[in-house]
Amino acid sequence: MSRSHPKPVTRRRVFYIPGYDPIHPRRYRELYRKEGAAQAAISGYEIALTPAPKSEHFGWQVDARIGDQAVHADVEVLVWSDIVRDSMEASIPGTYLQLVRTAWTYIASGALRRLMRLRKGPVIAALYPVGMLLLQLLIAYVAGALILAFGKALLAPWLGLAGEVIAAVAGVLAFVALLRWFKAKDGKFFAYYLMHDYAYSAASKGANPPALEERMRAFQDSIAAALEDNVDEVLVVGHSSGAHLAVSILADLIRAGRVPADGPALAFLSLGQVVPMVSFLPDAHRLRADLQYLSARDELTWVDVTAPGDGCAFALCDPVSVSGVAPEDKRWPLVFSAAFTQSLSPARWKELRWRFFRLHFQYLCAFDRPRDYDYFQITAGPMTLADRYADRPPSKSRIDVPVSKYTSVAA
Repeated sequence: MSRSHPKPVTRRRVFYIPGYDPIHPRRYRELYRKEGAAQAAISGYEIALTPAPKSEHFGWQVDARIGDQAVHADVEVLVWSDIVRDSMEASIPGTYLQLVRTAWTYIASGALRRLMRLRKGPVIAALYPVGMLLLQLLIAYVAGALILAFGKALLAPWLGLAGEVIAAVAGVLAFVALLRWFKAKDGKFFAYYLMHDYAYSAASKGANPPALEERMRAFQDSIAAALEDNVDEVLVVGHSSGAHLAVSILADLIRAGRVPADGPALAFLSLGQVVPMVSFLPDAHRLRADLQYLSARDELTWVDVTAPGDGCAFALCDPVSVSGVAPEDKRWPLVFSAAFTQSLSPARWKELRWRFFRLHFQYLCAFDRPRDYDYFQITAGPMTLADRYADRPPSKSRIDVPVSKYTSVAA
């Protein structure tokens, strides 16, 4: 591992980058509070949260005592939930148009076929909103058609043409009402949410929209300032689609010479990443270039944690190698599994195994049979990421062969 600091960590700056999520980051603060307390009770340490001073970014403070060591961590979150909400404002017809465009982008580019060579789970997750939205459309159509047919049979003999018109209007209203009901209940179905998620990246064929790039630059400035602070480690955490944003932010940071040689240890933890969903697209030149660059740098330590039990992530897929951009001097990431089936008790695993979206957030939660992965010790414990996993071998079952059709790193 690089930039190892043998002394215990007493102060840490943590920069958390969430995935595509329309909910305000306070949900992550409350998740950290609840799950951190649960993990502390299981593992026998102390951890507590306090509000953070007002700043440009949302965050909180953590004070922990693990073993005999007290540690203070300041956590900041990249807020882009407003950008996500704006991208989800499509009407029902607009969402179905997104469906067609997104499906065409992944199918016509060959990305979908190649993604299926990696892991079936996240591809099924990507196909789920397509299938569910089409099923909803079919159900609404059948309901409207049945009302039209029954209406004609009942009213036409009595009212003639007027009866047929009334039946047709009733059928159309039922069709529209049912589609609106499905959208209103999307908190249970997640069809619209996931469709907007995949459409967001597919719309620009893998490039980041300007508004998001601006937000990323501001977050990079905060990380650079932290590297000049009197702390022992600066840790960047990217979850889900936040992982590929973190890759680009850190690549830009290092290229710009903003990592002081005598500064705190710099670490990157990617969790439940879905990098191939973007890096396999034809215009993801920036992301592929950033993956290639970051994978060979000694300014940081990069650990990638996924789990086969997470059907929404590309589990154990080395994001650099599968994207076809691994350089000869590649060092990162260290890829290993959080091993849900082993780090969760049989009873807890049985409770969670079919809750796919909840499992996608398990990396940020407590494990009742913890092994060597503990999110709260990583973010608030006395060891740097480099020291914690200095002797950790990568998972033998990782996938590290090039699969992407598109490997260009320049537009």
